[in-house]
Amino acid sequence: MRRGIAATAVVAALTMTAAACGGDDGDGGKKSGGKLSGTVTFWDTSNDAEKATYEKLAKGFEDLHPGVEVNYVNVPFGEANAKFKNAAGGNSGAPDVMRTEVAWVADFANLGYLAPLEGTVALDKPDDYLPQAAASTKFKGKTYAAPQTIDTLALFYNKKMLKAAGVEVPKTFDDVKSAAKKIKSKSGKTGLYLRGDDPYFYLPYLYGEGGDLLDTQKKEITVDDAEGTKAFEVMKDLVDSKAAVTDASDGYNNQLNAFKDGDVAMALDGPWSIEGALQGKQFKGDKANLGVAPVPGGSARQASPQGGWNLAAYAGSKNLDASYEFIKYMSSAKVQRQTTEKLSLLPTRTSVYDVKSVKDNQMVQFFKPAVDKSVQRPWIPEANSLFEPIRLQMQKVLSGKTSPEDGAKGIGDAYRKLLKDYK
Repeated sequence: MRRGIAATAVVAALTMTAAACGGDDGDGGKKSGGKLSGTVTFWDTSNDAEKATYEKLAKGFEDLHPGVEVNYVNVPFGEANAKFKNAAGGNSGAPDVMRTEVAWVADFANLGYLAPLEGTVALDKPDDYLPQAAASTKFKGKTYAAPQTIDTLALFYNKKMLKAAGVEVPKTFDDVKSAAKKIKSKSGKTGLYLRGDDPYFYLPYLYGEGGDLLDTQKKEITVDDAEGTKAFEVMKDLVDSKAAVTDASDGYNNQLNAFKDGDVAMALDGPWSIEGALQGKQFKGDKANLGVAPVPGGSARQASPQGGWNLAAYAGSKNLDASYEFIKYMSSAKVQRQTTEKLSLLPTRTSVYDVKSVKDNQMVQFFKPAVDKSVQRPWIPEANSLFEPIRLQMQKVLSGKTSPEDGAKGIGDAYRKLLKDYK
């Protein structure tokens, strides 16, 4: 999952033309004899390093079902949420199958845009899914998606740069700050790239202080507790001390380029950036130079958010039979194994972790234990909307326009307006 901020404006120009999308194709369905036919339009949200692999895998469905044409469309992550809502809400141009970020499923389902998958072939061997991956696919007792990949954040580090500075891999953000001083002294480079544009990257700091966004059981807003303030203080201190460099926009590319080119020694990132990092001059000829370790901890613990991607069918699709089969195929153990082998992304099926090529994958060896300990986000319709208030306050805090305490309070105030039944 490449993380980023989904566009909030619903822009008509973003909508795919109806002619290009299977959701408006009335010729789909089954031929006589039960064979699938028609077009399945698949909106894939994978990044530039992943999309060629996903397109090839998606097209493999045509070999199994010669009567079906897969219309593969890569939609940038930052546009995908608004684009799908625009198309589905206008009943024009929505795809048959959507690759959704885990936090989007409840939102789309609540709006009536997704087809329930119970009783369809899409939910093939559901007991094989990791429980925490399956949790993000459900809303009000029904299942609206099939888990495709699961992920979390980790600390990417340049082994040679840390070794040259004589520092160990940091286990806490205090360690990051200390290591950064030695790295700067030895090489003149910055220790850490801190994503200042994406609220997802605030979560390890919040979790590290023992906090969370919400208590969904008690329906309480907790982000503006003392732990939320402390999380902002830790981030601000890293930036002010020059231990970290930050940004207010295009953080994904800025961070990846800075890390893979050796301008920074460390970055918080996920398995979706492995292939991109390995293309950089620091790692292309020396893959072993890429180190991956648990996200540094705060004063309370080491913890990072659960992320990942699911596959969902548009409720208004005119070719649901083929769409369900496509979801079954793309979430199958075979395709998940191939995805891991080619991209080092983590499967959502427990059986795939027993396959030797997956078991031997170094990135899987690290990220699977990290995923097992990751913190589940609130699987509520408003889950994706929880990020924008964080983004706004994070930029104010990091730029010095507001205090950490007022920043945390600002998020809490925004949540109380958004979540009417929370206190």
